[in-house]
Amino acid sequence: MNRQRRTVLSKDQVGEVIHLLAESYPDAECALVHRSVWELIVAVALSAQTTDVSVNSVTPELFRRWPSPAALAGARQEEVQEVIRKIGMYRTKSANIIRLAQKILEDHDGEVPQDFVALVALPGVGRKTANVVLSVGFGEARIAVDTHVFRVSNRIGLCHEPDVLKTEEALMRRIPKTLWSAAHHYLIRHGRMVCHARKPDCEGCVVNEFCLYLK
Repeated sequence: MNRQRRTVLSKDQVGEVIHLLAESYPDAECALVHRSVWELIVAVALSAQTTDVSVNSVTPELFRRWPSPAALAGARQEEVQEVIRKIGMYRTKSANIIRLAQKILEDHDGEVPQDFVALVALPGVGRKTANVVLSVGFGEARIAVDTHVFRVSNRIGLCHEPDVLKTEEALMRRIPKTLWSAAHHYLIRHGRMVCHARKPDCEGCVVNEFCLYLK
Protein backbone atom coordinates (compact mmCIF):
# COMPACT_ATOMS: atom_id res chain seq x y z
CA MET A 1 0.00 0.00 0.00
CA ASN A 2 1.29 3.47 -0.86
CA ARG A 3 1.29 5.39 2.42
CA GLN A 4 2.70 8.65 1.09
CA ARG A 5 0.23 11.44 1.74
CA ARG A 6 -0.53 13.67 -1.22
CA THR A 7 -2.41 16.52 0.44
CA VAL A 8 -3.52 17.99 3.76
CA LEU A 9 -6.82 18.10 5.57
CA SER A 10 -9.11 21.09 5.24
CA LYS A 11 -9.31 23.52 8.15
CA ASP A 12 -12.72 22.14 9.05
CA GLN A 13 -11.29 18.63 9.13
CA VAL A 14 -8.38 19.83 11.25
CA GLY A 15 -10.93 21.22 13.68
CA GLU A 16 -12.74 17.87 13.77
CA VAL A 17 -9.48 16.04 14.46
CA ILE A 18 -8.57 18.35 17.34
CA HIS A 19 -12.08 18.00 18.75
CA LEU A 20 -11.89 14.20 18.67
CA LEU A 21 -8.44 14.20 20.27
CA ALA A 22 -9.71 16.56 22.97
CA GLU A 23 -12.53 14.15 23.77
CA SER A 24 -10.09 11.23 23.90
CA TYR A 25 -7.47 12.95 26.07
CA PRO A 26 -9.31 15.49 28.26
CA ASP A 27 -6.61 15.28 30.94
CA ALA A 28 -3.64 15.66 28.59
CA GLU A 29 -1.01 17.94 30.10
CA CYS A 30 2.72 18.24 30.58
CA ALA A 31 3.97 14.89 31.91
CA LEU A 32 7.14 16.33 33.43
CA VAL A 33 6.76 16.70 37.19
CA HIS A 34 7.66 20.22 38.31
CA ARG A 35 6.74 22.74 41.01
CA SER A 36 8.04 25.92 39.41
CA VAL A 37 9.07 27.39 36.07
CA TRP A 38 12.68 26.80 37.11
CA GLU A 39 12.07 23.08 37.63
CA LEU A 40 10.10 22.97 34.38
CA ILE A 41 12.87 24.42 32.22
CA VAL A 42 15.44 22.05 33.70
CA ALA A 43 13.15 19.05 33.25
CA VAL A 44 12.39 19.95 29.62
CA ALA A 45 16.10 20.50 28.92
CA LEU A 46 16.80 17.04 30.32
CA SER A 47 14.01 15.40 28.30
CA ALA A 48 15.75 15.59 24.92
CA GLN A 49 16.10 12.11 23.41
CA THR A 50 14.78 10.41 26.52
CA THR A 51 11.38 9.73 28.07
CA ASP A 52 9.51 11.92 30.53
CA VAL A 53 9.33 8.90 32.85
CA SER A 54 13.13 8.72 32.92
CA VAL A 55 13.40 12.44 33.61
CA ASN A 56 10.83 12.22 36.41
CA SER A 57 12.89 9.46 38.00
CA VAL A 58 15.94 11.71 38.45
CA THR A 59 14.55 15.21 39.03
CA PRO A 60 13.34 14.70 42.63
CA GLU A 61 16.89 14.07 43.82
CA LEU A 62 18.28 16.70 41.48
CA PHE A 63 16.00 19.40 42.87
CA ARG A 64 16.43 18.18 46.44
CA ARG A 65 20.18 18.72 46.20
CA TRP A 66 20.11 21.84 44.02
CA PRO A 67 16.69 23.50 44.46
CA SER A 68 17.44 26.83 42.77
CA PRO A 69 19.51 28.37 39.98
CA ALA A 70 21.93 29.69 42.60
CA ALA A 71 22.42 26.22 44.06
CA LEU A 72 22.86 24.44 40.72
CA ALA A 73 25.14 27.18 39.37
CA GLY A 74 27.74 26.21 41.98
CA ALA A 75 27.39 22.44 41.60
CA ARG A 76 30.20 20.17 40.46
CA GLN A 77 29.43 18.59 37.11
CA GLU A 78 30.58 15.16 38.30
CA GLU A 79 28.04 15.22 41.12
CA VAL A 80 25.21 16.28 38.83
CA GLN A 81 26.19 13.56 36.36
CA GLU A 82 25.82 10.92 39.03
CA VAL A 83 22.31 12.09 39.88
CA ILE A 84 21.06 12.13 36.28
CA ARG A 85 23.14 9.19 35.01
CA LYS A 86 20.04 7.13 34.15
CA ILE A 87 18.98 9.45 31.33
CA GLY A 88 20.53 9.75 27.89
CA MET A 89 23.40 12.17 27.19
CA TYR A 90 23.80 12.76 30.92
CA ARG A 91 27.31 14.25 30.60
CA THR A 92 26.26 16.89 28.08
CA LYS A 93 23.01 17.57 29.90
CA SER A 94 24.69 17.97 33.28
CA ALA A 95 27.02 20.60 31.81
CA ASN A 96 24.11 22.32 30.06
CA ILE A 97 21.88 22.64 33.12
CA ILE A 98 24.75 23.99 35.22
CA ARG A 99 25.48 26.61 32.56
CA LEU A 100 21.73 27.22 32.28
CA ALA A 101 21.58 27.98 36.00
CA GLN A 102 24.62 30.24 35.80
CA LYS A 103 23.18 32.19 32.86
CA ILE A 104 19.79 32.64 34.56
CA LEU A 105 21.58 33.81 37.69
CA GLU A 106 23.90 36.20 35.87
CA ASP A 107 21.58 37.64 33.23
CA HIS A 108 18.09 37.31 34.72
CA ASP A 109 18.54 37.73 38.49
CA GLY A 110 17.83 34.05 39.09
CA GLU A 111 14.41 34.12 37.37
CA VAL A 112 13.49 32.19 34.23
CA PRO A 113 12.80 34.85 31.56
CA GLN A 114 9.35 35.07 30.00
CA ASP A 115 10.75 35.93 26.59
CA PHE A 116 11.35 33.60 23.66
CA VAL A 117 14.57 35.21 22.45
CA ALA A 118 16.03 35.24 25.97
CA LEU A 119 15.03 31.62 26.50
CA VAL A 120 16.62 30.23 23.33
CA ALA A 121 19.82 32.10 24.22
CA LEU A 122 20.16 29.94 27.33
CA PRO A 123 22.44 26.87 27.22
CA GLY A 124 20.61 23.69 26.25
CA VAL A 125 17.38 25.53 25.43
CA GLY A 126 16.04 25.21 21.91
CA ARG A 127 12.83 26.27 20.28
CA LYS A 128 10.80 23.35 21.64
CA THR A 129 11.97 23.89 25.22
CA ALA A 130 11.29 27.63 25.02
CA ASN A 131 7.77 27.04 23.71
CA VAL A 132 7.02 24.49 26.43
CA VAL A 133 8.22 26.89 29.13
CA LEU A 134 6.16 29.76 27.74
CA SER A 135 3.07 27.57 27.35
CA VAL A 136 3.17 25.43 30.49
CA GLY A 137 5.13 27.74 32.76
CA PHE A 138 3.71 31.12 31.77
CA GLY A 139 0.36 30.25 30.20
CA GLU A 140 1.10 31.65 26.74
CA ALA A 141 -0.49 30.17 23.62
CA ARG A 142 2.27 28.13 22.01
CA ILE A 143 2.74 24.97 19.98
CA ALA A 144 5.90 23.09 20.89
CA VAL A 145 6.85 20.61 18.18
CA ASP A 146 8.62 17.54 19.52
CA THR A 147 9.06 14.21 17.73
CA HIS A 148 5.48 13.14 18.54
CA VAL A 149 3.86 16.38 17.38
CA PHE A 150 5.95 16.40 14.20
CA ARG A 151 5.18 12.79 13.34
CA VAL A 152 1.48 12.76 14.22
CA SER A 153 0.52 16.10 12.69
CA ASN A 154 2.26 15.35 9.40
CA ARG A 155 1.03 11.75 9.32
CA ILE A 156 -2.61 12.63 9.94
CA GLY A 157 -2.54 15.52 7.50
CA LEU A 158 -2.86 18.50 9.81
CA CYS A 159 0.06 19.82 7.81
CA HIS A 160 2.66 18.55 5.36
CA GLU A 161 6.03 20.04 6.24
CA PRO A 162 9.67 18.87 6.08
CA ASP A 163 10.91 20.09 9.46
CA VAL A 164 9.82 21.10 12.95
CA LEU A 165 9.91 24.87 12.38
CA LYS A 166 7.71 24.73 9.29
CA THR A 167 5.43 22.28 11.10
CA GLU A 168 5.06 24.69 14.02
CA GLU A 169 4.27 27.58 11.67
CA ALA A 170 1.76 25.51 9.71
CA LEU A 171 -0.02 24.27 12.83
CA MET A 172 -0.30 27.84 14.13
CA ARG A 173 -2.01 28.81 10.87
CA ARG A 174 -4.37 25.84 10.83
CA ILE A 175 -5.33 25.52 14.51
CA PRO A 176 -7.12 28.33 16.39
CA LYS A 177 -4.75 30.15 18.72
CA THR A 178 -6.94 29.38 21.73
CA LEU A 179 -6.24 25.68 21.14
CA TRP A 180 -2.51 25.81 20.43
CA SER A 181 -1.27 24.73 23.84
CA ALA A 182 -3.96 22.10 24.34
CA ALA A 183 -3.48 20.68 20.83
CA HIS A 184 0.22 20.25 21.56
CA HIS A 185 -0.63 17.98 24.51
CA TYR A 186 -3.32 16.09 22.58
CA LEU A 187 -0.89 15.29 19.77
CA ILE A 188 1.81 14.15 22.17
CA ARG A 189 -0.59 11.87 24.02
CA HIS A 190 -1.94 10.46 20.76
CA GLY A 191 1.59 9.78 19.55
CA ARG A 192 2.45 7.95 22.73
CA MET A 193 -0.76 5.98 23.05
CA VAL A 194 -1.89 5.23 19.50
CA CYS A 195 0.02 6.82 16.63
CA HIS A 196 3.33 5.11 17.30
CA ALA A 197 6.32 5.70 15.08
CA ARG A 198 6.68 2.14 13.77
CA LYS A 199 3.34 0.42 14.29
CA PRO A 200 0.50 2.92 14.63
CA ASP A 201 -2.76 1.44 15.93
CA CYS A 202 -4.84 2.69 13.03
CA GLU A 203 -7.83 0.47 13.85
CA GLY A 204 -8.02 1.88 17.36
CA CYS A 205 -7.50 5.49 16.28
CA VAL A 206 -10.34 7.95 16.91
CA VAL A 207 -9.36 10.09 13.92
CA ASN A 208 -8.81 7.32 11.36
CA GLU A 209 -11.75 8.52 9.25
CA PHE A 210 -9.84 11.74 8.59
CA CYS A 211 -6.25 10.50 8.70
CA LEU A 212 -4.45 10.68 5.37
CA TYR A 213 -1.88 8.06 6.37
CA LEU A 214 -4.30 5.37 5.19
CA LYS A 215 -5.47 7.15 2.03
